[in-house]
Amino acid sequence: MGIGGISIWQLLIILAIVIMLFGTKRLRNLGGDLGSAVKGFKKAIDDDSDKDKVENKTDQPAEKVIEGEAEKVNSEKQPPK
Repeated sequence: MGIGGISIWQLLIILAIVIMLFGTKRLRNLGGDLGSAVKGFKKAIDDDSDKDKVENKTDQPAEKVIEGEAEKVNSEKQPPK
């Protein structure tokens, strides 16, 4: 017994029929297209997770941002000692 009650011989016969119907060139192109689609999907997922990480790092409370800007402005107004 093979996968789900299908023997290896039955799988080989199905594979031979598919190759005769579509041809090796079309199947090769289909495999390449499927591979590039999966690759693009993985890249989009990684880019999205990287974007979320960057957004989380830059999130600061507004008070801290305002305090930081106020300190920056005050240090610019004071003459050097």
